[in-house]
Amino acid sequence: PRSDCIAAEQSCLLDSTCNATYRILENCALAKTRFLPLDHDSRVRCLNAELDLGNSSLLHCKCHRRMKRQEHCLRIFWTVHSSMTDGYFNLETSPYENPANEEHWKTDYNKLAALLSGKDCSQLAGDATNPCLKATHVCNLSKKCVRLRTDYASICTKGAGSEEMCDRRKCHRGLRNFFEKVPEDFTKRILFCPCQDELCGERRRKTIVPDCSFQYNTKPNCLWLLDSCLEDHICKSRLADFQQNCQPADMSPDGCSQHNHAACLQAYMGMIGTPMTPNYVSNSSVEVSLWCTCESSGNQKEKCDQILGMFESNKCL
Repeated sequence: PRSDCIAAEQSCLLDSTCNATYRILENCALAKTRFLPLDHDSRVRCLNAELDLGNSSLLHCKCHRRMKRQEHCLRIFWTVHSSMTDGYFNLETSPYENPANEEHWKTDYNKLAALLSGKDCSQLAGDATNPCLKATHVCNLSKKCVRLRTDYASICTKGAGSEEMCDRRKCHRGLRNFFEKVPEDFTKRILFCPCQDELCGERRRKTIVPDCSFQYNTKPNCLWLLDSCLEDHICKSRLADFQQNCQPADMSPDGCSQHNHAACLQAYMGMIGTPMTPNYVSNSSVEVSLWCTCESSGNQKEKCDQILGMFESNKCL
């Protein structure tokens, strides 16, 4: 099994050769985050340092979505793989362990749903026609689910719609907390509840409090959104994970190159709470998009359309 990057870094630092190579890569990664242009010799030195790691556990380490010190782990991963991000949109490989290899937090959702059915019927009046409402009621039966949902809702609604702006960064952190720490049995049902009418669709669209987490006053260019994402270790990692697990394949019967829709939905959820937060575009469909436009993209229009298309016209998603 692959080691996690924090353990791999600790082993590397105890080995003088590996330590020296790793320090070179740290300088390479630092130059990139500061957008300092590397001359030819420096680029070669960085690439050679990556190759020198050979089969070390550091080169093959991964991170877990629910681990402590996740950001530190991701920083190590991108330090070792810094050559992959040289202004390149296709990040090629996800820093996250395959979901099948991760320990899943299973909750007996059906038992909770049965508990709910014994509750006062007046509370459930809208449930039959509104699966999103039912998913919320079930969340309310779990202390963790209701606490973290209340947390992000209160942060994301503070100042939204008034002249005082909401704190988008805190709102995003609250959303990530919710989707990382609450078992997927709850989060998937709240985010992907099947709707037949606009009332249900409206509730689903507002799950992430879009006024704060999703929308700006004006739509920024998608390339700006991408740049903001690539500067952030968590967002860059979630984007790489999304690209790997939601890669469309026209020739494939299910539209997915990985043939795993569950992994794609999990990767999509991982994008929520990052600078590239997606959401439903209306109350009457399941279409999703980023809050950005490709107008005024100049000679980078094709790249911009590619970014937007990963969400808007992705058969796998």
